[in-house]
Amino acid sequence: MLPIQRDLKRSFYILLSLPATAMGFALSVQISALSWILTTQYGLDIHDVGLVWAAGPIAGILGQVIIGVVSDKTWFWGGRRRPYILIGGVLASLMLLALPNIDVISGGLGLEGILGVALIVALTLDLAINVSFNPTRAIIADVTPEGIERTRGYTWMQTISGSFGVLAYAIGAIWNNYVLIYAGVVLVLVFSILPPLFVQEPEELGEAEAVQAAGGWREILFSIRPLWGFLVYDLYALTLRLAHIEVDNYYAEIVCLLLTAWLVGSTLLQRESSDGATDHIGFQKVLAAHSFSWVGVQTMFIYTLAYVQQKMPGLSDVDAGRVISISFLVLNAVAAILPAFVLEPITERIGRVRTHMCCVAIMALGYLGITLFGHSATSLYLLMAVCGVGWAAIVSLPFAIMSQKVEQSRMGLYMGLFNLSVVLPQLLASLAVGLAVSRAEDKNLIFVICAASLAISAVAWSLVREGEGTTRIAPGGGH
Repeated sequence: MLPIQRDLKRSFYILLSLPATAMGFALSVQISALSWILTTQYGLDIHDVGLVWAAGPIAGILGQVIIGVVSDKTWFWGGRRRPYILIGGVLASLMLLALPNIDVISGGLGLEGILGVALIVALTLDLAINVSFNPTRAIIADVTPEGIERTRGYTWMQTISGSFGVLAYAIGAIWNNYVLIYAGVVLVLVFSILPPLFVQEPEELGEAEAVQAAGGWREILFSIRPLWGFLVYDLYALTLRLAHIEVDNYYAEIVCLLLTAWLVGSTLLQRESSDGATDHIGFQKVLAAHSFSWVGVQTMFIYTLAYVQQKMPGLSDVDAGRVISISFLVLNAVAAILPAFVLEPITERIGRVRTHMCCVAIMALGYLGITLFGHSATSLYLLMAVCGVGWAAIVSLPFAIMSQKVEQSRMGLYMGLFNLSVVLPQLLASLAVGLAVSRAEDKNLIFVICAASLAISAVAWSLVREGEGTTRIAPGGGH
């Protein structure tokens, strides 16, 4: 074990953050370049772009849960999480390399259309990211003790990852998205291969207790109960989309909306255990609150291009891409600065849950401001800075909050299930929101949906109990 790991030096937190940084950079490249390259280089319409983006959440549904379960119970190449970080990093680099060459790949395979190849590349890229994202986050819980050190691990993860996210958007803004993609190939490969070799993982996380406590797929389905409405709608909408069936009414959407409202509401109104015991209710509340944040965030990431093209019609395709890159650069710059230097000290005073709730509420106000005033590049940049306050919290604090509400011995599994509160809303944004945006004459609808989703999330977080003192099976070791 390196001395910096034994003594929990700041340099160790930085080293520990680099694998997550690699996956975050790959995701930043995907966010910045995917919609742009599919629309401008390959000529796909906005609805087809939404379908390509839907491939990613599908990969996340399968990838993170499976990898989480498997990594909890396996040990090879000198680690529990290390092998999956290495494999995912190599795959992600290769798929980034394929992204600007989809037409070449399609031609080499003798295919006339590129949508199928774009789906495969996007699916594989996101599967690779998800294969690695779960272990890069779970390893932080594995090697840090519960409490402020755990929070510090996740806030530093976001500060380092967010800083490189800013670099990603800066590259896209200063040069272009092609330079960004090829820079991503190199950085993702280096950061996902080298740092894990210097982190010593604990060999024991209480596997015996985990196996005895495991309840299989029935337990998994019960654990994600607040997300059933998202899951039902995603399966329905994806089936219609792949079968090229168009439905003129919104009966299914109304039914799924009511189902989600009932499941989420009934979960949030339940009382969490007051004796500090780990139970399902606390975890389910985190899922319910976190899911609505991602409806709004994913809507922003996918459809900001459509908003910019309508509200700033004088921009060329290249200039529109640059405005989006700068917008997301500003968003991520704020998100990079705040976690370790601002949010962590605030959490020590008022708690993680309350801090997170306030940040999400600020993001909702930022989105509302975009609907009212975000019709120029300058105003969009300023309001994206406001939204960055919420983004800083969303990608850091929920991991620390969630990790206190589940058993340490099954951190990989619960990280995978927690990711469903991201990917199921992402899929809904790709399908339901994509359909609504394509039919809406006024693209202000995009940020109206964003603002409403973040406002609901803030209210939901107000009903989550601060997880101090949660008892754990086999607390984090390795020191």
